[in-house]
Amino acid sequence: MNMHTQPQRTLAETAIIDAFGERLSLLPGDGAVTLKRDDAIEAIKSGLPTRRVESWHYTDLRRLLTSVPDFDPTASVRAVAPIVDGSAVLPLLNGVSATKVPAIEGVTIQRLSEKLTDGSIAAGLDPYGTDDAIGALNTAFVADGYFVDIADGARLEKPIELQNLQAGGQTHVRLPVRVGADARATIVERQSGEGSGLASSVSQLVLGEGAEVMWLIVQEQPETATHLAQFKAHLGKNSKLTLFVMNAGGKLVRQEIVVKTTGEGADFKLRGINLLAGDTHTDVTMVLDHAVPRTTSTEIIRNVVTGRAHGVFQGRINVHQYAQKTNAKMACNTLLLSDDGEFSTKPELEIFADDVVCGHGATVTEIDHDHLFYLMARGVDEKSARGLLVKAFVAEVIEELDDETIVDALEARLDGWFAAHG
Repeated sequence: MNMHTQPQRTLAETAIIDAFGERLSLLPGDGAVTLKRDDAIEAIKSGLPTRRVESWHYTDLRRLLTSVPDFDPTASVRAVAPIVDGSAVLPLLNGVSATKVPAIEGVTIQRLSEKLTDGSIAAGLDPYGTDDAIGALNTAFVADGYFVDIADGARLEKPIELQNLQAGGQTHVRLPVRVGADARATIVERQSGEGSGLASSVSQLVLGEGAEVMWLIVQEQPETATHLAQFKAHLGKNSKLTLFVMNAGGKLVRQEIVVKTTGEGADFKLRGINLLAGDTHTDVTMVLDHAVPRTTSTEIIRNVVTGRAHGVFQGRINVHQYAQKTNAKMACNTLLLSDDGEFSTKPELEIFADDVVCGHGATVTEIDHDHLFYLMARGVDEKSARGLLVKAFVAEVIEELDDETIVDALEARLDGWFAAHG
């Protein structure tokens, strides 16, 4: 007889399970939601993922998550100005939504705590796969967030900024957004905080036929914080999604991106910048399903690594059997500024259709010494010259967004990071 024993739980796993028992009665939700929470904690009881799980091979969460802070409902965090001036702000301060939200023409906004209480969000709490550790953690503990519904044909002149601001402890929020047919919107998802903490955040986007959305994720957690996030999207017929991700903080960061094209003519663009410093670990893992014919996608990731930081990009594109005429391209480029820094890249293509154009590539390099010499020969000091070359390497991706206000706002954050870590 073969006996399989459960490995001894880590301190973090024990803390999560104990916290669930203490908090379940305090969390909003009807019977259906409670069942989803119970299933989620059972998944966690089976153990956090290790490097033996293929999708977590470069981020051994069981080893890296060494401790879990207590919940601190009394903690307070300061409100901040939006990244893009004039944005409509939906703040979550230490995991709690505002009692009053701005009125936006063509947009319906609900506090997620209400949709948990009446159970209308229960179906959205399902995991997307067997290794969905972030989804399980979030489902077990999520207490609030915002549900945003943008009406058919709406044209939002100003961005909506979803602010998730933490003050240490634990926070778990969810941000489902539905965009109606032919609507146009820009959404900024801001993840920031103060002190050490554990934050999980799940964003869910559904695009109707012909909808166009630019979604910006700006993650600037303190370098003592753990940030586990997930972005999931379904793209309808002839819809367009441009997703921009900037990681510029966090001690342990995992940003998952799960996208599926569900309508012909859908187009997905991912542009990402990972700015890694100190002794940090940042993992961006993407799974993209081209599930129907005649869809397109491009993914470009730029990484800057200093100090002893470790970065990861895993990008998997699945082209289904009936997804003929798919055009998909992916590239990951890394600039190593330190002998102690590391970056792991794993691009994958799984293609079951025969009439497609698909490709991927990855590069890792140092600063070009010829370019450095060129600038220094013209009177630019070495530090400034290195800064100009590094900024040019990543700013190219920002400038692709083709919106001057957004480009200026993101480049200002880029300058702030370089000033602190240059």
